[in-house]
Order: sequence, then structure tokens, then C-alpha cells
Amino acid sequence: MADRGNPRAQWPEKRDEQVTTPIYQVKAEFFRTLAHPARIRVLEVLRDGERAVSELVPGVGIEASHLSQQLGVLRRAGLVQARKEGTSVVYSVANPMIFELLDVARRILTSSLDETRALLEELEVPETSPVSRRVRRA
Repeated sequence: MADRGNPRAQWPEKRDEQVTTPIYQVKAEFFRTLAHPARIRVLEVLRDGERAVSELVPGVGIEASHLSQQLGVLRRAGLVQARKEGTSVVYSVANPMIFELLDVARRILTSSLDETRALLEELEVPETSPVSRRVRRA
């Protein structure tokens, strides 16, 4: 028996036939949206709260027309939301969890750089030092 208040319930066979996008594809599209330095910078600037486009321009460091394009990408992806305030458009982050993702990315990059720094320091140790002899014997 179909539920008249639920249009999907009227055509259950249609729902079963729908092709769903695998989650890995959805994730890849999400990360493609983030794959631009200006978009990351916009999100970082919005961490401190909503901003009008005129306030974002100097914070992001790109021309207003280019910023507008990048804001459009973020808006279509649902990462930012916009509202009119007089003659200005004010942007804010749609979901604050994006900041957690950016923080995790920073920690991953920092960890990777720390490992690289340690390797470089090891390479800088002179061949004649006791440390380098222990490494060669091992």
C-alpha cells in the first residue's frame, strides 16, 4: 500500500532502480572541491566568523571576480552559505566540521614535515661522527 504523503513510496520499483554513487566517488568530489588554495584560504578566513565579500578579498588575497568564482564552487558544494545583508553578500561556513578536517590535514602535513626534517638532520651528520658509524654498521 503506497503512502500518499510520500511521493517516493508511490513508486518503490523506481527507487530500487536508482543508481547510487559509491561513497568513494562522493568523497573524491568533495576533496576536488577543496583542491584549490583560494578555497582553502576562504574557509580559513571564515573560521573567525562570517564575512562580507569585501572583507574576504584582502584576507584571501585574490581579485574579487576570481573570489566570486571560488565562492560559487564552495556554495554549490554546500561548504559555505550566503545571505544578503543590504547591498552586501555575507558568507559563512555551512558546517563547522570542515575546520576539524582542515586541522587534521594540518597535523598530517606537520607530521610528514617533521619526519622529513629528521631525515635531513640525519643526512647532515658528518660521516666520521659516532652516530653515522652506528647507522652504517646496522
